[in-house]
Amino acid sequence: MPVTTVTTDPDALTMTLVGDFAAPVERLWQAFTEPAQLDRFWGPPGWPATFTSFDLTPGGRAQYQMTSPQGEVSRGGWEFTAIDAPHRFEVLDSFLNGDGDVLEGMPTMRVEFLFEATPEGSRLTNITYFDSLDALEQVVEFGAVEGSTLAINQLDAVLQDLREYAQGKGTQTEILSDTHVRITRLIDGPRDLVWRAHTEPELMKKWLLGPDGWRMTVCEIDPAVGGRYRYEWTPDEGVEGEAFGFDGETLVSEAPRRAVTTEHMTGTDFPSTTNDMSLYEEDGATLITLLIEYPDKDTRDMVLATGMTEGMETSYARLERELLPA
Repeated sequence: MPVTTVTTDPDALTMTLVGDFAAPVERLWQAFTEPAQLDRFWGPPGWPATFTSFDLTPGGRAQYQMTSPQGEVSRGGWEFTAIDAPHRFEVLDSFLNGDGDVLEGMPTMRVEFLFEATPEGSRLTNITYFDSLDALEQVVEFGAVEGSTLAINQLDAVLQDLREYAQGKGTQTEILSDTHVRITRLIDGPRDLVWRAHTEPELMKKWLLGPDGWRMTVCEIDPAVGGRYRYEWTPDEGVEGEAFGFDGETLVSEAPRRAVTTEHMTGTDFPSTTNDMSLYEEDGATLITLLIEYPDKDTRDMVLATGMTEGMETSYARLERELLPA
């Protein structure tokens, strides 16, 4: 993982994050100063960021919002106070309300972003300065250490060419915590088509079939927020297994970028998971990132032990074969 340390110093009233990357300083600077790239990693998994404005000039401002799988929104803003490309920039970092004003009761921090070359590539040193120990403790209590670590650890996928990073690796599963798993798969096709493949029943029936010998007998989808879906699969004659299905609700829908749904095995009392899917396109290829939140570690381990990764790879390979032009 790129992040090597995150430390807090109650005496100096600072929090310092250090990360090392296999990319030149200029490339690392670019990732932090272009909003389309910041969107890909600034929010931690489950809280992706969207920068709505970005003026990289002394005195200029940037605003962003992060949206949880349940649709909760957290807003922030930067005021750029110093810029020395590609080595350093400094901002005043504030929590914002829905009107874009500084949120009362929350601290404003001075933050330095420092970029330096290393023999292996480059290093980021991110230092946050607080006005008081209470402000430091308040931000740490909000999960700043874990959140910033998870966010910056997403940078590897941004710094590399997307095809170089993911093509040929198939479906990859990463365990992020006791309750969170991240699944990634590169589809060699446009994002709009990948989105439609997940939201239009006539397309989904062509690829979301699992192992050979199974057919999708029910596929009902309402992709609007609050809408519900239901899927059911049945084995062909002579194939072992019993019919099963899933149902759930759409919590977030931002076509063609992000969809968050609950998932429950129909007819059981198993707890639901929350599935947060993001799609990112580069050079005609689309990276699917699926963040799954489980109710507990035991449920996570039980699901992973079913061969979920292999089953998803079979379906994604079928999506490419059936829906993309040869």
